[in-house]
Amino acid sequence: MSLFYAYRAATRMLGPVVGLYLHRRKNRGKEDPGRIGERFGHPGQRRPDGPLIWIHGASVGESLSALPVIDRLQRDYPEFHILVTTGTVTSARMMLERLPDGVIHQFIPVDRQVYVARFLHHWRPDIALWLESDLWPNILTRARKAGTKIALLNGRISEHSFKSYRRFSSFIRPVMACFNVVLAQTSEETAHFTELGAPNVITTGNLKFAALPLPVEDADLHKTRDQIEGRPIWLASSTFEGEETIAADIHVKLREKHRGLLTIIVPRHPNRAPAIEANLMARGLRVARRSMGHIITRDTDIFLGDTIGEMGLYYRLAPICFIGKTLCVGGGQNPLEPARLGCAILHGPDMSNFSEISREMLAERACRPCSDADDLARQLDQLLSNQPACQALTDAARTYANSKAEVLDRTMSAINDLLAACRGPHARP
Repeated sequence: MSLFYAYRAATRMLGPVVGLYLHRRKNRGKEDPGRIGERFGHPGQRRPDGPLIWIHGASVGESLSALPVIDRLQRDYPEFHILVTTGTVTSARMMLERLPDGVIHQFIPVDRQVYVARFLHHWRPDIALWLESDLWPNILTRARKAGTKIALLNGRISEHSFKSYRRFSSFIRPVMACFNVVLAQTSEETAHFTELGAPNVITTGNLKFAALPLPVEDADLHKTRDQIEGRPIWLASSTFEGEETIAADIHVKLREKHRGLLTIIVPRHPNRAPAIEANLMARGLRVARRSMGHIITRDTDIFLGDTIGEMGLYYRLAPICFIGKTLCVGGGQNPLEPARLGCAILHGPDMSNFSEISREMLAERACRPCSDADDLARQLDQLLSNQPACQALTDAARTYANSKAEVLDRTMSAINDLLAACRGPHARP
């Protein structure tokens, strides 16, 4: 038996375990208790009449990449209805805030055939646009068998995943065969997808370049700026465990030289905020938590941004941004978001999740890598002390972030044939 069919058999037998697993996730706040049925394939809304485009982005980053595509689809294909699925509570909240009127959101069903069949029977998508790398074998193969045209947009495959898939080709090849077209971010990934059996691979670039600047509530921005009162400020964004301690140590190290220094820390997972706050306060630092409505005073050392969906606020407040998940753990976060909003960007040694972007930014002198915590403190000190150098780094980052917006045109051009086919006389009723 191939690994693909072994996977199918395993997911068929693990039904009771799935229920227990989702229940535990719900108790930990990782599932929406009011919409848990959607994870079993039960629809949360009625399917509208007419052709339907299904867009799936697993989590926040993939979902945000879908927004410019959705805007273009609504403009150019107004007769299509749009269904968006995501897999995390955080991404669902983000989508509910940012999706245009008329777009339906559902949670993706767990990749078990009975749940998938229930989902597909109700929604009957004409086209599925899959974002990046969230490849679920049962969902994709059953959708293709049901007649859905499937495209992988913004295709990304890490070197580690590529090596693993290549070792288990009997598992991945049936999945790759589901796609009518794969739109890869880079030429290297194009080669990877082709080797893994994808039949029609095109290099279109990274859709993150087409994203609009993250939004902000103007009243919140003005109110918070008034509280900060022109203090020197820097941001440690999307931090993971250990990086908050590094940020705190750097704050203590630099606050005597840079009087009034304010450090913003935004953890990637806001549910860690109580533990982070306790750690910071144990070091004698005064903390204001955004989620608690705390006021930033002259005595505040750390502004803890423990909210979801407000990165547009935090990036606009800070002229200098350190990108988390690059020192204590690896891979990095999207540097284009702070670049668009006027941040000078620092990051640790591991930006492997955005390797091509970080290499290009480095070549354009649009970011600065830091080898370790001491190097981060040194470079941060330099930027806080040298406004022209900070501004030059900011300008280069913004220029780079705005340099490849045409990726959206290439993406839409590559899927136009699929969309047109579903418009024609052979479209599904």
